[in-house]
Amino acid sequence: MSESYSLLGLWPIINRWKKLVGTALVLALITSVLVALTLPNIYKSTAVFFPTNPQTTDPDRIATEGSKLELGGRTEDLDRIITIGQSQPVGELLIKRYKLHEHYQVGPAGTDAADDAALREFSSNLDIVHNERDAIELTFQDKDKLLAARIANTLVQVIDSVNQQLTLENRRNVLGLYQQRYQFLNAEFERSRQQLLRARRRYGIYGLEQQSRYLAREIIKVETDLRIAEGSGASASKVAGLRRALRGLTEADQGNVINLENYTQGVDSLNLFTTRMTDLQDRLVKARGEYETADVALKGKLSSLYLVQKAYPATKKSKPVRWLIVVGSVFLTLALSVVVITLLELWRRSNRRPAAPLGA
Repeated sequence: MSESYSLLGLWPIINRWKKLVGTALVLALITSVLVALTLPNIYKSTAVFFPTNPQTTDPDRIATEGSKLELGGRTEDLDRIITIGQSQPVGELLIKRYKLHEHYQVGPAGTDAADDAALREFSSNLDIVHNERDAIELTFQDKDKLLAARIANTLVQVIDSVNQQLTLENRRNVLGLYQQRYQFLNAEFERSRQQLLRARRRYGIYGLEQQSRYLAREIIKVETDLRIAEGSGASASKVAGLRRALRGLTEADQGNVINLENYTQGVDSLNLFTTRMTDLQDRLVKARGEYETADVALKGKLSSLYLVQKAYPATKKSKPVRWLIVVGSVFLTLALSVVVITLLELWRRSNRRPAAPLGA
């Protein structure tokens, strides 16, 4: 009948091998304490921010609705920010700026092995996550707490810059459309103005309201004088002069610059040109204002991130937890020791078991 073993049955085994187990535990304790004491302190710095809605930095919306920033909690906005922060070009930029090859002691920059080691170390120290409040937490850890905070804050700035660059070309295209519309309206306004001036010269109309009053008054006066002259038996020359004066005021071929015939013919054209000029002027003023607003918005580089908390140097280390290292090492050594001595006991007992007799 085979022997069974239980956890309570391990105590006699451990007691028989207590010197070996005790030696292993003491060595594990001493080694783990020495290792824990030699490990450098690691500090974490965290920046918290929200991505803004990309449409709020669009010149088209800025020109029509103003430049009020709106938070963007869309999944694609959050994923884009996280992807930018974890991208290799951004990592290489930070490594170069802060000379992390020397800091990480991976070798001189420019060699494939050193560059790869520095990038892997940088990536392992960086953590960008989307928290439950739809904000992004960017955490960087390093043994230098001041450096960790500087890198975290710089990384936020780089992410913001790259995120703006992604929409910069589209914003420039929108600005170009505003400029083209302004230039078109400006050219149309100038062309309509020239047409209006030519119409005024052609019909001799330079003030609709004033000339209409002048013509009405003069025509009534001359016609009245003519009727009085005809009724009073005035001289033929006076009557003829009044008739010529009346024809000069009413007919275009009589040589008068201001006459009723030209006025009647030109008033509709002038009204049309004046109305179009007024409409083009309003549109031109609005288009220029929108173009200038969009141009300022593009040059101003509105931030694509809303920073809630910048990264500050940590006041206490985040790791290593030295007591946990020591306790874990001792416990692991104990567990391995129990396994080893148990196997040894099984091996010894199997060797002492008598062989079965022949023919049994």
